[in-house]
Amino acid sequence: MGNKMGKPTRLLSHAVILVFAVLMIYPLIWMFMSSFKETDTIFHTATSLIPERWTFENYLVGWRGVSGVSFGRFFRNSFVIAALGTIGAVASSSLVAYSFSRGNFKGKKILFALMLSTLMLPAQVLMIPQFLWFNTLGWVGSYRPLIVPSFFAVQGFFVYLMSNFMDGIPKELDNAAKIDGCSFYGIYWRIILPLSVPALITAGIFSFIWRWDDFLGPLLYVRGTVNFPASLALRMFSDPTTATDWGAVFAMSILSLVPVVTIFIALQKYLVEGISTSGLK
Repeated sequence: MGNKMGKPTRLLSHAVILVFAVLMIYPLIWMFMSSFKETDTIFHTATSLIPERWTFENYLVGWRGVSGVSFGRFFRNSFVIAALGTIGAVASSSLVAYSFSRGNFKGKKILFALMLSTLMLPAQVLMIPQFLWFNTLGWVGSYRPLIVPSFFAVQGFFVYLMSNFMDGIPKELDNAAKIDGCSFYGIYWRIILPLSVPALITAGIFSFIWRWDDFLGPLLYVRGTVNFPASLALRMFSDPTTATDWGAVFAMSILSLVPVVTIFIALQKYLVEGISTSGLK
């Protein structure tokens, strides 16, 4: 009797969740459909989801870019920033996390607490000091402010995530490796790092998505249209003094979502395992 009562309840709960899921992604669906509408009809037929006349012109116009720079160049710039920044963040954060997880040094707890405290600092608080520092170094106008700091484990969230995951790996493996002659960093490279792949991929996914979507960082430090990432390039389709090409904006916004959505779908099983910080099974 309980099973019969449970099945309708599950069906009802799934139906409610589906309705809310559709409501949540409806703006994205509307943007996708609008990218196939003629620009001058997008807001005139805003209540109509399906285009009256399908066109791919928005994608062709958007891909041609702005100021003589193709949108493919903007995508390449975004990949350079996101990929290099992600490599640096994952590599440096894993090393710092390993030190917190397996190291035994003076002031470890204090340093770990200070690292956690950085998670509570809004990015806006650091914006002006960082800009002044990078300007003094002569880095403003390049990608260095967006990439170089990531190689120094500046994102405490990744350190905390990986450290928790590594704590779940049995220390008996470390002892066995020491007997075989592994050094402290040898254990990190041969034992801990291969077993921490889910946490590394999780950090990599978050880092890539955050850097790919970042608008404020490039706005502060990148100069020259040819060096703009996709996030800044999308803004250039909007001109308050003239008409905004919303069709091209929506089309290129959809294309900009493809890399992050693809990465998320392809690696989501590692994302769940990494967040759960389950360690070894």
